[in-house]
Amino acid sequence: MTRWATLAVLLAVVVIMLGAWTRLVHAGLGCPDWPGCYGFLTVPQSETHIAIANARFPDTPVDVEKGWPEMIHRYAAGTLGLVVFGLAAYAIRHRREGVPVKLPLFIAGFIVLQGAFGMWTVTLKLWPQVVAMHLLGGFTTLSLLTLLTLRLRRRARAGTGAEPPATTSLTGFRPWLYGGLLLVILQIALGAWTAANYAAVACTDLPTCQGQWWPEGMDFRHGFDVTQHVGPNYLGGQLTADGRVAIHVTHRIGAMVVLVYWATLLALMWRRRGDSGLGPAIGLAAVVLVAQIVLGLANVIFHIPLSIAVAHNAMGAGLLLAIIHLVWRHQLLPHTRNATAPNTTTMNQEVPA
Repeated sequence: MTRWATLAVLLAVVVIMLGAWTRLVHAGLGCPDWPGCYGFLTVPQSETHIAIANARFPDTPVDVEKGWPEMIHRYAAGTLGLVVFGLAAYAIRHRREGVPVKLPLFIAGFIVLQGAFGMWTVTLKLWPQVVAMHLLGGFTTLSLLTLLTLRLRRRARAGTGAEPPATTSLTGFRPWLYGGLLLVILQIALGAWTAANYAAVACTDLPTCQGQWWPEGMDFRHGFDVTQHVGPNYLGGQLTADGRVAIHVTHRIGAMVVLVYWATLLALMWRRRGDSGLGPAIGLAAVVLVAQIVLGLANVIFHIPLSIAVAHNAMGAGLLLAIIHLVWRHQLLPHTRNATAPNTTTMNQEVPA
């Protein structure tokens, strides 16, 4: 089950990358229906099938090049759903062996909800609110699967007696870690809203935006209007330029806040890591943080090239996983300390005597 959960985590990252690819090549409506494509299981390619598809959806003629990214994304998401349902079924079957049950069942239920958001993304014509929620749902699914994997790996090691050394010098960082995790989640939400409203290209220079440190005319009320009505085709976005600039600038500010906060926190934790065993987790989080910032800057400098933009989405997922892993390892420190208390060693030495 641990191996399958790990596979599900990797597959979730692939699905997130495929979703970014689909969005960046403007193929979000490559298939106007759901779950098929013009009523077929695959993208219609023969002349006969294309004629049938165009007759069914006269307002959206077939574009094979945009249909395939959408369907590949759906196939990958469907495969992930099957793996998640398999994990839930296995957990139910082996529940008396101490296998986690509630979390796999919750993930299976959440996958159903995520599938519904995928359907609404198409049927509501890329309505930004639904698109952003769908993106956040993908990151939530990834986070839940990561937590399940960590729990299963901990359970697998429980009988080995291999526990990392303990320290008390890092216990005071717990609320700061949770606060930092919240900041990362909020920044991911900002990124989702930026992508849903096609605001990534609103600023094409660095470190200023349109040659100004604080662009004139930014319309935050319009940019963060969550009451946009359902109906129009939102492919390419419907916001004004001033609204998109406001979104982009807010996303940049959020990135700077995350960078300063986590750079400071990780530096302090590294200095006090002692024998906690958290060194690798702290180092991993630092490397991923720097990589994500570099990719974000490269997106602007090179004007959103497809490869870098997809990598930026993938590294966002990587940063979230690295932070979750660090928080998880830190949370185990008090338990580890109790397990290696000095009294236990003394008792084991006195009994043979």
